[in-house]
Order: sequence, then structure tokens, then C-alpha cells
Amino acid sequence: MKILITGANGFLGYYLVKQLLLTDFDIIASSKGECRLPFEDEKKFQYVSMDFTDPFAVHDVFEQYQPEIIIHAGAMSKPDECEENQWQCYITNVEGTLNLLMNAETYKSHILFISTDFVFDGETGMYAENDKPAPVNFYGKTKWEGEEAVMAYSADWTIVRTVLVYGKPVTGRQNILSMVKQKLEDLEEYFVVHDQVRTPTYVEDLADAIISLVKKKAKGIFHISGDEKLTPYEMACKTADFLKMNNSVIKPVATADFPQSAKRPLKTGFNIDKARKEINYSPVSFEEGLKRTFNDSEY
Repeated sequence: MKILITGANGFLGYYLVKQLLLTDFDIIASSKGECRLPFEDEKKFQYVSMDFTDPFAVHDVFEQYQPEIIIHAGAMSKPDECEENQWQCYITNVEGTLNLLMNAETYKSHILFISTDFVFDGETGMYAENDKPAPVNFYGKTKWEGEEAVMAYSADWTIVRTVLVYGKPVTGRQNILSMVKQKLEDLEEYFVVHDQVRTPTYVEDLADAIISLVKKKAKGIFHISGDEKLTPYEMACKTADFLKMNNSVIKPVATADFPQSAKRPLKTGFNIDKARKEINYSPVSFEEGLKRTFNDSEY
């Protein structure tokens, strides 16, 4: 069975491909540009350069490979960049998703769409799958519009929402833990918000859960995250403690005093009972996630 992954060169994409190579799926990994994944010698792995905002490129890839499953992990996902470049964000997150859906419909492919806690307004936190989205920034609005398009798809679909993903960056961009480590090493002052609450997600937990949902052919919306409520400042301090580094460069700051283009929801975090029940999802603790991120000679 063929599975097409968008955003495969990214942070989550690397772990999805790595863990899918342990399954029976034939993997078609895609991103814009050259392959940055170290799997090109694997028999079940193929890479294709595809800009999913280009309808002709998407059509050609679907016609060539006819994938039974699509994991749409590609997105424009930095909230401030999305706020400042709204047209590009809309084309990427909404029109790109529509391109994939239109082509997937031809082959009745099952599509799994990766979404975000930023579809919520952050007024209450610990959101369940049936809570009503109300995004407060443009990034969240485009992801919610992408979700609505997926929910209108005529074949099978799954939406996976997640929260503040962390872990060891291999091919994708840095995340909060790797950024904290760099700031500590450089003795560079790093301002981190102390009044936003999240349930941070270890990247390999997220990849495992996505693959479990694919194998089960699960349909509907699933919340996948860690189960510990932490602020980004608490995450940064715990990282410094784990690395046994002086955390004096980490400075707490209130959201209201931190200039950013995009408004952030204050309290998100997820209720993950549905995933626990349906796929036996059991996320690692944040302490264990730190160990898995940093206890590696290559890092």
C-alpha cells in the first residue's frame, strides 16, 4: 500500500518516514526541493519533489503514484510569518490542502491532515475533539479552514491536532528545546513566555500515533499531545536543569509584554482520552522526552 507524505523534509516528516520504514507501506516522501532525508537507499522509500500549492505538480504526482493514503504534514506554520504574509499562508495552508483533496478524490485516497491547537481561542484549555474552534490568529484560521475542507471530503479522512511539538531536530527546523540549548551554550538572553499553557508533544509519540491511526484506518478528529501542562518558560527551565546548565539567561516574560505579530491563545493543551481509548496512545513524560531528545551522542 502506497502512502504519500507532504512536508517530508520537515521536523515531523523525518520521524514519520523513519517509523513508516518499519511497516509494510511503500513510502512516497515529498517536499519542495531536494531530498534531505537519509533514507534513499531503502527499498520502500521514494522521494519526489512536489510543491503542493501547484495543482499541476500535484496532479502529476497522483497520476504517477496513485497513493492509497496521504499524510498531509506540510504547512506554513510559524504564526508570525503567517500573520505577516497572509496571502502566502492562505495559498499554502488552504489552497494547497484543496489541491491535495481534489486529486485524492479521484483515487478515493484516505487523507490524514495534521492540524494544531491554534484552531482554539485559548480561553479554557484542555480541549476535546468536539470543542468548537475559534482561532485568534491567521495561522489558526487557515488551519481551521483546511480542517473544514477535509471534513467535506467525500472519501475517508482523519484530522490530527497536536500541540507544541519538540524533540531532536534532524532535517527540519529547530524547536523550543533545541533553541533553548543553543541560547544556553551561547550565553544569549532568551525571553520565554510564562503565562501560556500547553501540553507539549514529543515528536516520536506524534509520529507513532499518526501511524497507528493510519494502520487502524481510524476516521474523524484526534487530539495527540503530551499529558503534562507546562508553560514554555517551564519547559525552558526544565531543559536547562536537565542539561545542567545555568538558566540565568532564560527570562520569563508575559505575553502582553512580548511583541509578536500574531496573537497566541493563552491556554490550549488537549484532552487525549479519545486517543488513549482508540489507539492505546500513551505519551512519554516531559522528563523522558528530554532524555530522548538530548541523550544522543550526535546531538
